[in-house]
Amino acid sequence: MRRPRPLARPLAEFLDVCLSPSLAAQGFATSDVIMAWPEIVGERLAAFTQPLKIEWKRKAPHADPEARPEPATLVIRVESAFALELQHMAPTVIDRVNTYYGWRCIGKIVLKQGPVRRVEKKRPAAPVLTPADREKVDRAVQPIEEEALKAALDRLGQAIVSSGSRTKA
Repeated sequence: MRRPRPLARPLAEFLDVCLSPSLAAQGFATSDVIMAWPEIVGERLAAFTQPLKIEWKRKAPHADPEARPEPATLVIRVESAFALELQHMAPTVIDRVNTYYGWRCIGKIVLKQGPVRRVEKKRPAAPVLTPADREKVDRAVQPIEEEALKAALDRLGQAIVSSGSRTKA
């Protein structure tokens, strides 16, 4: 009897396995700080910064193996025009990274000026509605008087109606 083929798994599950040796060489235990950088420091800071490596202090040979390591140094690449602002925000960034990990793993930040690699986010194509669907959304938002709320609800309605038509097909 043949064994069933395993279900396909997302590529993201293999990310840490494939990148672990490279990340370990840079002081990262996993890719989570790199992947979650915008969530850790916020979109504004992430647009101008990029974590490069974590430098851990070497343990003394007679140190207690059960003791937590001393806080490390996080090396961040930053665009030159933003370096001064990030220098002033360093305590906040340290707190955010430590909060993300749940312990005081970062003690200081070192800034390296240079270009930051930006990932272009593709915007999803606007949904195309049939005239009947467009009329349905228009009727639903017609009683709303505030323009900003009406526009937001219109976009939401378009997304819901267009996704519903895709799932029926």
